[in-house]
Amino acid sequence: MKKIVLLGGGYGGVLTAKKLAKKFKKNTEVEIQLIDRNPYHTMLTELHEVVANRTPEDAIKIDLKKIFANQKVDVVLDNIQNIDFETQTLTSSKAKYDYDYLVIGTGSKPTFFGIPGAEENTFPLWSYEDAVRLKEQIRNMFTEAAKELDPVIRKTKLTFVVVGAGFTGVELIGEMAENRDELCKEFYIDPQDVRLVVADMAPKILPILPEKLITKSEARLRKMGVEIIVNAKITGVDPSAVKLGDMEVAANTIVWTAGVEGSEIVGNLDVTQKGRKRIETNDKLQSMDHENVYVVGDNIFFIPEGEERPVPQMVENAEQAAPIVAHNIHADIMSTAKKSYKPAFHGTMVSIGSRYGVANVGLPNKMFMLTGFMAMLSKHFINLFYLSTVAGFNKVWSYLMHEFFHVENRRSFLGGHFSKRSPNFWLFPLRIFVGFMWFKEGWNKIGSILDDPSRIFLIPASPLADATSAASEAVTNVAETVDAQTAASAVEATGETLTALPVPGFITSIMNTFMDIFFYTSDGGYTVLAEVFQIGMVVAEMTLGALLILGLFTAVSSIATVGLGVMIWTSGMAPTEMIWYVTAAIALIGGSGSVLGLDYYVLPWLKKQWKRIPLVRRWYLFTD
Repeated sequence: MKKIVLLGGGYGGVLTAKKLAKKFKKNTEVEIQLIDRNPYHTMLTELHEVVANRTPEDAIKIDLKKIFANQKVDVVLDNIQNIDFETQTLTSSKAKYDYDYLVIGTGSKPTFFGIPGAEENTFPLWSYEDAVRLKEQIRNMFTEAAKELDPVIRKTKLTFVVVGAGFTGVELIGEMAENRDELCKEFYIDPQDVRLVVADMAPKILPILPEKLITKSEARLRKMGVEIIVNAKITGVDPSAVKLGDMEVAANTIVWTAGVEGSEIVGNLDVTQKGRKRIETNDKLQSMDHENVYVVGDNIFFIPEGEERPVPQMVENAEQAAPIVAHNIHADIMSTAKKSYKPAFHGTMVSIGSRYGVANVGLPNKMFMLTGFMAMLSKHFINLFYLSTVAGFNKVWSYLMHEFFHVENRRSFLGGHFSKRSPNFWLFPLRIFVGFMWFKEGWNKIGSILDDPSRIFLIPASPLADATSAASEAVTNVAETVDAQTAASAVEATGETLTALPVPGFITSIMNTFMDIFFYTSDGGYTVLAEVFQIGMVVAEMTLGALLILGLFTAVSSIATVGLGVMIWTSGMAPTEMIWYVTAAIALIGGSGSVLGLDYYVLPWLKKQWKRIPLVRRWYLFTD
């Protein structure tokens, strides 16, 4: 039995564990264990959205048990304090864990560069807890400022400084600028009284980006009312002020995003380290000191061939390193060839608030600069792709909800166009009406079918049929049927003018060919299949109408009614009334049966049963 232990449930640890689980799925002699002190995986790139109240706090967390449901990974919650490489054990205050192969992916923590007061007097932003704490701090400052009479104290409470103008700092200050107006409205504070500052010791913000994108980012921040201070050496931080060179900015809220270093446990390990507490690896991502110890994510210090700098501490590094680590462990166990890590990064993206961003993306030898809508689209696309690999449909659906459909104050790059949700009870009268109309259509026809199932009145007469007979049949149809579609068909058979929705010629041609094959006989009559089709159409109208009235499976029923309307239209027999049938059905798709309908009881029960199916949990084919 071989035991693989992954330490850390961050981007690198989770992705490596999933790759290993897939490779050893049928191997009973390999055990995979992931250890983390938190029961959830955190989307660290989205922390700023929680701070500024754009998304719910739980939106950036994914339960580790959910990620590895029905997979060959044992999730253990523990805080590892020491690693003994000689005995191959990990130790916490309550247990010891043996390993044959170890993957270190404990991530990073903020570094304060020895600046006096920085660690004690600032708010870091590097964990879920940090984001929640900072969110509460900002809100508390607005609450206290609204009651403060001393103008100096009030100004200090309403001044917010972000130290560090890299990706994290710029994304945070952008979100705070958007959230400022909402908080000011809530607490009756003039937005002009709120001061937002982003400061850095570097000569410019976002230094890794091209100059053109830096300029656009600065312009966007200034437009949002953000003060930018660069080339400012930070010499100290007090509880209510930060010293920036020769100036001092009074503020009760100072956020530190100025740099990171390896996690505390990595810093204490007896392994070769370089940079800010990063573990040096070879091209196979093995520790230089221990062949059975691999490193993933931010903990890697590796300079690829032909490069001068080590791989960056960003998510794509973890995404590309994970499959290499998994492959090499599998190769070592199965005695096959290992692979070298040859990363090819595809650029960077920065959001400045919810509606604007900049991106420099593409292939290593061909990058494209994007701004505004396209930059935000690329950022959301990358997030969705990552979530699909981690928690499948479940988390993709959740992300779409809180980023596009459940947003408030138009805080989405799509604005508020997709977030204006009307309460479902307003759809109740429309649901009953549409259901009644469809049921009535079927009920008016069912008598004719029961009287003579072979009489066809929902399918146009064959072009080969005798004209006189067709006309006679049409008159009978008009007399015996009251719905608009039947009348239109009958009038068409008599050669009179048809009032129906126009159909493109190529669709008509396709439908005629279809009916020639399946519905018409060689002598101009109808086939048995035509009779079955007509009965099915009438039954479908009544069934769908009844389901809408009862509010049962309304989403499926509404989609089916749209399909039924389109089918009638393609046959050339759809009256103008069909437009509202289809339009109303589209409006009813979004959960209209949850109010005064059976969906209120049935769907939760079915959802519960569905989630119990192992395959469903394995592929995350469910919603929360």
